[in-house]
Amino acid sequence: MRRNAAISTYAVSVITARALPDVRDGLKPVQRRILFAMHNDLHLYPDARFRKSATIVGAVIGKYHPHGDSACYDAMVRMAQDFSLRYRLVEGHGNFGSLDGDAPAAYRYTEARLAPLSTELLDEIKQGTVDFRPNYDGTAQEPMVLPARIPQLLANGCTGIAVGMATNIPPHNLGEVCEATVALIDDRKLESKDLLKYIKGPDFPTGGQIINSKKELREIYETGQGPVRLRGEWKIEESKRGPQIVITSIPTTCPRRTWSRASPRSSWPRSSPCWWTCATNPPTTCAWCWN
Repeated sequence: MRRNAAISTYAVSVITARALPDVRDGLKPVQRRILFAMHNDLHLYPDARFRKSATIVGAVIGKYHPHGDSACYDAMVRMAQDFSLRYRLVEGHGNFGSLDGDAPAAYRYTEARLAPLSTELLDEIKQGTVDFRPNYDGTAQEPMVLPARIPQLLANGCTGIAVGMATNIPPHNLGEVCEATVALIDDRKLESKDLLKYIKGPDFPTGGQIINSKKELREIYETGQGPVRLRGEWKIEESKRGPQIVITSIPTTCPRRTWSRASPRSSWPRSSPCWWTCATNPPTTCAWCWN
């Protein structure tokens, strides 16, 4: 019984305080702590000069996030990659990796500061808008959530794997989401079909044409889960060497496995050979699902 209770406590901790985002600000704890440390401790505002990533990582793990430095740096790198997030929350200076899979430089070489959009998540932090709690050793206070003034979770999406649960929320166009939000404020009785007049579907950072029908997209939004099928886009340009194929958008998420909310793995379909891989690790490069 004690062992089962310990496992249950660990599972709840992973689900609520590590792997899955909080719907209120759309951030995982490590992301929230990175942004808060950059804003509150290092004052790395969008108009400030860049600081070494090593300084940022040290401030975060030393005061708010008692975990490995590599995991913290990886989380910050992802927030600085314009091909990973639809709207960057961190502005990086230096080698932060590439879409081709090149790894970022070590944190002693790169620099960073907050991106302009992050101010919409942090500006009201000192106005008593959110609750604070002691950090891990009780020497400082950290916010339980950020006072986000934008729908960050829908705009940037999130992928997370917890214990028995996982989520893969696709990103959306911020302008469309804000228009839908305003419409919903004006009329609280709007249904999914009405909101889809404003939100046309997911909007991925590297593009990709969505080939789902409107009926399929509506079903995905109403049920909270379903496949979003993507394909790349290309055009032919004439040059001195003759016609050339130019790729204008590249789908970077698994077309058949974009899940819209946290759902138990046991409910994920087992219709393809990649079920176990996709269900235990929501894919970014799943060979089967790309076919």
